[in-house]
Amino acid sequence: MGTSYIMTAFGKDRPGIVADVSQVLYENGCNLEDSTMTLLADEFTLTLLFTTGTDEDIEDQLLRECRRLERDKGVSAYLRLVRGAPKAIPGAFTEHTLHVEGVDRVGIVYKVSRFLADNQLNIVDLVSRIEAQPNSGTLMYLMDIHIQVPQGTDMDKIHDGLAIVGEELNVDIAFKA
Repeated sequence: MGTSYIMTAFGKDRPGIVADVSQVLYENGCNLEDSTMTLLADEFTLTLLFTTGTDEDIEDQLLRECRRLERDKGVSAYLRLVRGAPKAIPGAFTEHTLHVEGVDRVGIVYKVSRFLADNQLNIVDLVSRIEAQPNSGTLMYLMDIHIQVPQGTDMDKIHDGLAIVGEELNVDIAFKA
C-alpha cells in the first residue's frame, strides 16, 4: 500500500492545465483518488488526493515535479503528506446542506463558519459565488455548505443560532431539503 498526499495547484486558466498536473501523477505511478477543480477569477485551481506506489523516494521526485510545473507551465503546486487520520464513525452524525443568500458583504463566510465551528458542526464542502441581480445589478452572495451534525445535537438551538447570524449579516440561512 502506498502513501497518500494532497496536492494543491493553481495557475492562469488555459486549456491543458489539468492534463499538465495529472501527467505528473501518471508518470510517477500515482493513483488519483479524489479531486476538486474549479475556476476562480482567471485562475484554475486543483485540489487532488492521490496515493503513491511503494517507491520510498517518491516525495522528493514529486517535489521536483512541482518546481518543474512552476518553471515550465506557470502552475504553482504544493504537496502535503496525509497521515492516517481516523475516519468518522458511521452513524455518529447526520448530513445537511445549508443555503445562504443575501447582498454581498464582508464577513459572511467567517461568521457562518465560526457559528458552525463553535457548535461542533463540521464543514465537508463549501461552494460560494457572487451573482448580479438581473434587474438591479445588486451583487448577491450565494453559498451552499454541506455539514456534518453530531448525533444528539439540539437542532432547535442550531436553527435559532443561525437565525441570529442571518439577522446580523442581513442574509437568509436555510437548511436545504
